[in-house]
Amino acid sequence: LRKKIMGTAERPRMSVFVSNKHISVQLIDDDSGKTVASASSLSHEFKEAGAKSDVKGAELLGKLAAEKAKNAGITSAVFDRGGFTYIGKVKALAESARKNGLNI
Repeated sequence: LRKKIMGTAERPRMSVFVSNKHISVQLIDDDSGKTVASASSLSHEFKEAGAKSDVKGAELLGKLAAEKAKNAGITSAVFDRGGFTYIGKVKALAESARKNGLNI
């Protein structure tokens, strides 16, 4: 997938990683090789909400990622599911980010 998907400064790559215990998402500018914004189930905001790493937690993480992207001045991104199937947590995260204003 990463041969086809590239992120730029205007439209970074939104990379998702899902493990058995945690979920993380990064907005990456591939031109400069830097992470512009990130959110994780290990973050303070996520733990304050009392969420778990399930579908509802993925929705919260999508909302957090969209808010951090807005703070960084990003309005659109290229979605990189990282080889994970677009169901469950990955789908919930992407739809929540779209619903909260991030154009994917």
